[in-house]
Amino acid sequence: MTWKQQKYDKMGKSKSKESPSRKLMHASSSDVQLHIYGVSFSLNRGLLAARSSKLAALLKENHEDDISHLLKDTPTDSETFELVARFCHGFDINLSPENIIKVLCLAHYLGMSEIHSTNNLTKKAGLYFQNNVLSSWNKTLRALKSAEIILQQAVDLSLVDACAESIIAKVLHNPSLLGEPLRNVTTTDDDSENDENAYKPNVKRRLFVHDWKSEDLTLLSIALYEPIIRAMVHREVPLEYVASSLFQYLSKWVFLDTKREDDDPSTCERNSQREIIEAVERLLPQERGLIPSSLLSKMLQSAIILDAHTECKSGLETRIGKQLDQATVKDLLIPAQGYAKEEQYDTESVKRILKNFYSNYASTEKSGLVMVAELVDDFLVEVSSDVDLKLNTFLSLAELSQAATAGTNRNSDGMYRAIDIYLDKHRYLTDWEREEVCRVLDCSKMSPEACDHAAKNEKLPVRVTVQILFSVQLKLKDNVTKRIQRGPDNRLLKLEGDEVDAKGTSNSEEEMMKAEMEKMGNKVLELEKECHMMRREIQRGSYQHKIQKEKTSMWKEMKRKIGCMTSLHETNCHVKKKKVHPR
Repeated sequence: MTWKQQKYDKMGKSKSKESPSRKLMHASSSDVQLHIYGVSFSLNRGLLAARSSKLAALLKENHEDDISHLLKDTPTDSETFELVARFCHGFDINLSPENIIKVLCLAHYLGMSEIHSTNNLTKKAGLYFQNNVLSSWNKTLRALKSAEIILQQAVDLSLVDACAESIIAKVLHNPSLLGEPLRNVTTTDDDSENDENAYKPNVKRRLFVHDWKSEDLTLLSIALYEPIIRAMVHREVPLEYVASSLFQYLSKWVFLDTKREDDDPSTCERNSQREIIEAVERLLPQERGLIPSSLLSKMLQSAIILDAHTECKSGLETRIGKQLDQATVKDLLIPAQGYAKEEQYDTESVKRILKNFYSNYASTEKSGLVMVAELVDDFLVEVSSDVDLKLNTFLSLAELSQAATAGTNRNSDGMYRAIDIYLDKHRYLTDWEREEVCRVLDCSKMSPEACDHAAKNEKLPVRVTVQILFSVQLKLKDNVTKRIQRGPDNRLLKLEGDEVDAKGTSNSEEEMMKAEMEKMGNKVLELEKECHMMRREIQRGSYQHKIQKEKTSMWKEMKRKIGCMTSLHETNCHVKKKKVHPR
């Protein structure tokens, strides 16, 4: 209903029988013209002065028909001014959560208080705000949302504080109003559901709780949202619920937009998203493990895309680093940004995350270090297929992993897979560069299956192949030595179906087993001599071509010599091999 260019009598009623919103009349001497945000109003001077002390003073001092130039700073819009004009002319007005704060601000600006006139608009709107708005979660949020266009005036009148206090009090009583706590879903298989499940509201509460919040804090602008969340943290609202609200906010205003590859957001939108992600990073709780690494990684990727401030990106990297032992490879696959990118993934960010983890790791247990080292191995397996991955980058990541797990029995199969893929995708490397790549491989910690594969791997330098064979030979020698030292008393023999324990073993049987062990030891010594000879020949370079040609048969020859020369089942080489070729 519009009240534009309408003439009213002193009783506030239209002189026309037509609808007051439709009947247009020429202005008389008792009318005053006002233009509010492009909309013209023709209003009764006396009725305006009776309700508004400000308008009364202006009309008394200015007898001109149009005083719009004196109201340029009016904190309102045309719709709100129309409501106030209706009230001044004695008509009922419909107050709502969407207009109440704007009405209160305009009424205060115009001086529509009880001092100037009884039952005035300030009192009427104030009672509605107190009794009908602040008591409801939904209405309070909608009222606060409407205040964004006149935020400073609403702050000055403490209307924003009143709404914020109402919201915080309700959250303190029922934190689930912010959403269900985030769930760490890094162990599930369906990654497509992980992000959704990480911040999903409780459906039961939606169905059965009275006044279910159809609105939530994501409705608010960051200028209102940030101080309210800070106040909640100060008032000790459980941090898991605060974190839930933060990521709901990001999912609405940042995450969805940064995914759209076919739609280039405007500069204004990007600036707004950057402001939001920087504010949310400042609000994130510092507690380790409270926020899943997958969500922190998603936030970091968005911050990089939006070119957020360095402090924002560093803060996210630090948070990921503190709980890197809870992360997955996918969390570290951060795409490189910019037209001048040389590598597919942002490995520099991963390096900083690794350094943050090592610098913050305070546990005496090395299990976390081993987990992260294996994570780095898996990460290298994923990124090694990038033809643009630099040698120095590969080595620096591998060395960080190795340095942290020195002295542990961590398996080297993951590192071998990464090296094999890197050499396969970077066949242009020189012999020296291939040697450098293999420098980070600890041959002594490779599984028998990996050693078997490496012995036949033509991409490996000859020196590395010999090292692997020599490592296998040393392990075999060590096992034989332990068996000889342990003696036959640890074995249970079956002779003609009769069980004979170690105590009843005959002297002849002991002599046979010792002789067999000695024979095996001699074979090991023979292989050791051969390996030493090969290493000397390789160093001189005389047999290099021959070894490279025949190295695929070396491992078979060693197994043949060790093979089935003993009746001890424990040294049987004919075991089923597991496939360990890199993914």
